[in-house]
Amino acid sequence: MTSTIENTEVGLGEFDATCTAWLSEHLERRTSETAEKPSYAIFHNHSESEERALIEAAKTWQSTRVDAGFGAITWSPEWGGPGLSASHERIYVSREREFRAPERHETVLVTVELVAPTVHLLGTEDQRRRFVTPFLRADELCCQLFSEPGAGSDLAGLSTKAVRTGDSWIIDGQKVWSSGAQFSEWGLLIARSDTSVAKHRGMTAFLVPMDAPGVEIRPIRQMSGGSTFNEVFFTGVELPDSMRLGDVGQGWNVALTTLGFERNSSAGIVSAGGSGTDLLRLARRLGIDGDPLVRQKLANVAVYERASALMVARYAERELAGHVPGVEGSIGKLVWTQNLKRIGDAAASFLGPKVLADNGEADTFAWTEHLLGAPGYRIAGGSDEIQRNIIGERGLGLPREPR
Repeated sequence: MTSTIENTEVGLGEFDATCTAWLSEHLERRTSETAEKPSYAIFHNHSESEERALIEAAKTWQSTRVDAGFGAITWSPEWGGPGLSASHERIYVSREREFRAPERHETVLVTVELVAPTVHLLGTEDQRRRFVTPFLRADELCCQLFSEPGAGSDLAGLSTKAVRTGDSWIIDGQKVWSSGAQFSEWGLLIARSDTSVAKHRGMTAFLVPMDAPGVEIRPIRQMSGGSTFNEVFFTGVELPDSMRLGDVGQGWNVALTTLGFERNSSAGIVSAGGSGTDLLRLARRLGIDGDPLVRQKLANVAVYERASALMVARYAERELAGHVPGVEGSIGKLVWTQNLKRIGDAAASFLGPKVLADNGEADTFAWTEHLLGAPGYRIAGGSDEIQRNIIGERGLGLPREPR
């Protein structure tokens, strides 16, 4: 399919008009009449068939966007994008929110926003040719296989083993909290390949086919009801060396690169929970938006949402200029996750006892899904404590925490 965007020097105003026209041709515009029942879920409660249907819709929409020049806006034509700026991308994202687009499922977003750029940055030429475009188009999905039962936020403490035998590697171990593993064709795995060196140096990264012999996936039921998270077990899984991502012993660098993309994207990668707009609508519906204390809470949320958006924009510009994600991503992650809590706390204070039981009244008990899910993102992608350590030690040069 020929891209709608052919001139890589297109101005922002012209681009705004172009993407709005294209969206109008493909989607229904959001109006008060088409508004869905409010959902503030952060971790959804779907059956497997419902989850698969959501993913298929998200994959189809992503490939449609890429083919039209709107799904990989800052990527060069070599990879299926028009090579425009992060400012163009922000315009498109803003415009798409005005339409009823398919939900951007987390597994698709991880593949497109985290794994594809990691492979592009650190993969061999063959790996880039094999994976980048299929991942950008979401033709194939990839999950992260980082966390372990005994090494959550302390990623360097992992124990899953990778033993080299000639031109192959044998993988044995266990991963946990692997979102979307049961829906993915591939997994980005970090394993222990050398126990004789410092733990940060003895790790190696691999791309693992999730249907390989010896891979077992077990979904985990969450307190919100869904089971998108998984345990993944590896028993004698054999991988060719061509599936190694980065140099031997450089898995820590691969992990930091991927987590950098994740933290930089957190404020935009997942449309999770309620927003400041939802909170303002709630206050107006309850008739309390004139209360000074309520307005103060609304203003605090708005300020942090704006700060988060500006940080994401800055990261995008730096990434486009060739910078590898750094400690700024940890700052963005903290701002975003703390604002999730700030929004939930404000909604609970506005609603009082109404948030505790479903009495059929709209926009009340629905906020419980936000309150149950928000704490999870203070752990996902590295806990708040780990983020502060990263900022202090790597960003500010403070003395390392005693081990």
